[in-house]
Amino acid sequence: MNPIPAMELEKKLLSLRRPIGGQDLAFTPQMRTVEDVLAFARKHEATMFDLTFVDVPGTLQHTSKPVHELPDVLRSGGGFDGSSIRGFKQIEESDMLLMPDPRTAIIDAFKADTTISFLCDVKDPVSGELFDSSPRTIAHRAMDALRSSTVADTAYFGPEAEFFIFDSVQYGEDVNTAFYRVDSDEAIWNTGREEEGGNLGYKIRHKEGYFPASPADKQQDLRSQMVRELECAGIKVETFHHEVATAGQAEIDMERDELVTMADHLMRYKYILRNVAYRHGKTVTFMPKPLFGDNGSGMHVHQSLWKEGKPLFAGEEYAGLSPMALHYIAGLLKHAGALCALGNPTTNSYKRLVPGFEAPVNLIYSARNRSAAIRIPMYSTNPKTKRVEFRLPDPICNPYLTFAALLLAGLDGIERELLPGDHTDENLYHMAAEKLAAIKHAPATLGEALDALEADHDFLTSRGVFSEAFLTAFIEGKRAEVNDENMRPTAHEFFKYFDA
Repeated sequence: MNPIPAMELEKKLLSLRRPIGGQDLAFTPQMRTVEDVLAFARKHEATMFDLTFVDVPGTLQHTSKPVHELPDVLRSGGGFDGSSIRGFKQIEESDMLLMPDPRTAIIDAFKADTTISFLCDVKDPVSGELFDSSPRTIAHRAMDALRSSTVADTAYFGPEAEFFIFDSVQYGEDVNTAFYRVDSDEAIWNTGREEEGGNLGYKIRHKEGYFPASPADKQQDLRSQMVRELECAGIKVETFHHEVATAGQAEIDMERDELVTMADHLMRYKYILRNVAYRHGKTVTFMPKPLFGDNGSGMHVHQSLWKEGKPLFAGEEYAGLSPMALHYIAGLLKHAGALCALGNPTTNSYKRLVPGFEAPVNLIYSARNRSAAIRIPMYSTNPKTKRVEFRLPDPICNPYLTFAALLLAGLDGIERELLPGDHTDENLYHMAAEKLAAIKHAPATLGEALDALEADHDFLTSRGVFSEAFLTAFIEGKRAEVNDENMRPTAHEFFKYFDA
């Protein structure tokens, strides 16, 4: 059968859509029974369903089945080979089950056949227990730990994930070569490029990409389509805009949600943005530092705790915070090095976290000061908006692991009544050198972050959320990445040293 032409497929997909804010293709969270899901499938005349889940590094995986298999899978799960998934089972214990979460059911906008997509928990088929090394299991257990502590019953998270939209990307490596090249119609390096019909200019200079209007900003319509798809999938968006860097850096901010739900949303966010870009002949990357000499992509994570519907971070202390919020901040600062191993988990992450630039590497807190690792937003005096913003993570991280670790670090600070030390409202970029030297910095490399995690992880394991075995395997895998990177010559080393 011939594939559906791209334009015809686009029309079909858009015909399914309601205006922005419509959620007709998203499952209603209050409907959570097998019968509800089957009714949803009949309503949309679904022919296939997709079981998606996340491996330990944070990549979305999937397997699919025809819809007549749906009743059995909803009740008993779908089998798969866990030994083939990074960070999961060994070959001798490979059989695992994917258990679809009915509350995550949506119609996948990027499939020609009407396909219901689920996010899944992973179960051991022998014990019937949630699988220890599944990132979603770890996020569930972090929330269980919070509720059993009686400190709070809800943890809201709101990540600001930045990304680049490129028109092309090329890369490769071998024993005798390594290269990469990215390109964008709006990039400043293309002011002299010859184009069919002439070069019309309007390129964004380095570090001048924050809020430019069209025609310099060439991606408003594309971002708008991304937002439409997100909201049709039940993911509410607060704002979206071009970001600081040239070459198509962007940000789309989702409305805050409960920890596990927000991790689910962030995985769908990445999937939807990549596929919308691909549909239009472009590509999206969440790599923290794809460009030299311009801003990298971070993921500032807003956090707050609530109990019985009431916010717990608003009070009369500094920046309108409660004592609990200050203890939470202290926990984040105390464990910041270990948190970087999970929230900044690649060697490329530390090409963004460089002292002296805009990266928030200074382990201190401040109202409004964006050069600090923790900021307290001051946009509103409403207690429901009071939150802390941890600015170190980047969007390549696994959100289930990162959000769980952030919550456990903050919870450790609350229960031990840790104090965060002095705040600062001074511009850290203009601070006297001797004063700045007294402020601790985030790890400078992934190796340093792994050292910190190895030395400081009781706050992750003491409540049974992360296992020692999981962290040992995680650290070993990441150290292998560090060693691999350390052995490879780079193009810049040839530039500097070839004729030395």
